[in-house]
Amino acid sequence: MRVAVFGAGYAGLTLARELESALPEEVDLIVVDEDAAHLVQHELHRVVRRPDLAEEIVVDLDDVLDRATVREATVIDVDTAAGVATLDDGSDRSRLDYDVGAVCLGAETNYYDLPGVEAHGTPLKRIADAERVRADFFDAVESVGPDDPPRVVVGGAGLSGVQVAGELAALADDEGVGASTEVVLLEREASVAPRFPENFQRAVAGELETRGVRVETDRRVASADDDGITFADGAAMAYDQFVWTGGIRGPDALDGERPVVRNTLRCEDGTFVVGDAARVVDTDGEAVPASAQAAIREARVAADNISRLVEHERAGDGGFEPRLDGYRFDSVGWLVSVGDGAVAQVGPTVVTGRAAKALKTSVGAGYLSSVGAVENAVDLVREEVGWPDGDEGDTSADEGSR
Repeated sequence: MRVAVFGAGYAGLTLARELESALPEEVDLIVVDEDAAHLVQHELHRVVRRPDLAEEIVVDLDDVLDRATVREATVIDVDTAAGVATLDDGSDRSRLDYDVGAVCLGAETNYYDLPGVEAHGTPLKRIADAERVRADFFDAVESVGPDDPPRVVVGGAGLSGVQVAGELAALADDEGVGASTEVVLLEREASVAPRFPENFQRAVAGELETRGVRVETDRRVASADDDGITFADGAAMAYDQFVWTGGIRGPDALDGERPVVRNTLRCEDGTFVVGDAARVVDTDGEAVPASAQAAIREARVAADNISRLVEHERAGDGGFEPRLDGYRFDSVGWLVSVGDGAVAQVGPTVVTGRAAKALKTSVGAGYLSSVGAVENAVDLVREEVGWPDGDEGDTSADEGSR
């Protein structure tokens, strides 16, 4: 019997590690990922300002998986009904059949077919994107004269847009051009972080203002070209750099769609879709927001359900399928970085300043530790709090229980 996990983001890596412990040794467990590595996506914006951080937020799958077979390939297509995936390893395409599979490919940037936006707006999904955003920033600064300050525009004020705008403003300060560089964050809705509680929105807006980011809400982008952006109302805005974080769509392997899946995370008989690749409806009938915390918790439910299906199939005695668990979204809070600052919401309470930044660092390090990347976690904390090498104390850990 073969179980396949497609993608090794938050959902895919969590699911694979859970299945390694839960599935019998006779079951063939395969993890397919385009880079054979896990990216800590919520820290990606940091690479814009600190390129060396890329080493801490990318984890080789072979270092954190024990018995799964890792295949480095791009998933071109998944036939969720037939249980067949088409893979491309760079030199050839192949077919992978599975008995039970999980699509954990995350989401891609959505450009909404807006003319010129994909061609001119840099996304922020991969390390190469962060490196390009950084390079484009320096090109923008160098391309204008002292009397013509560069304008950096970020489209989309969800958490990703907030973080990259804050990082670019901080980078401008680091380079001594903060006073002469304009960072503008655009949002089509009436507020930044539009899907979040109002007190969180207000705190994020205040932190952006403090960090020198100009926010323009109710700004609906219609198109873009080499020189600027045109809005739906006909107004225009010139830019020297354009970053786009305006929304998400499904992975290419699902034709850009994010299928609706119910609380069991099951899409078809033998296929689950977990994390941002799906529009998940939880046990309360509520839509689950695309987020790392949701993806991780969904993966744990999916792991239990896949294990039950595998056990049922291996028993071979027919009868009714086992009852599957449902996922219920219950957020523990929200965190967002804004340059050297941060905003955190824990329950109804919103905090900023050093407490929020410490919480952000601890969450990132805690996540890395939870997936077995202890050294990466230590290095991340060292980067954030300024520990000198060798001054972090005892970092040994027993991963036996996982």
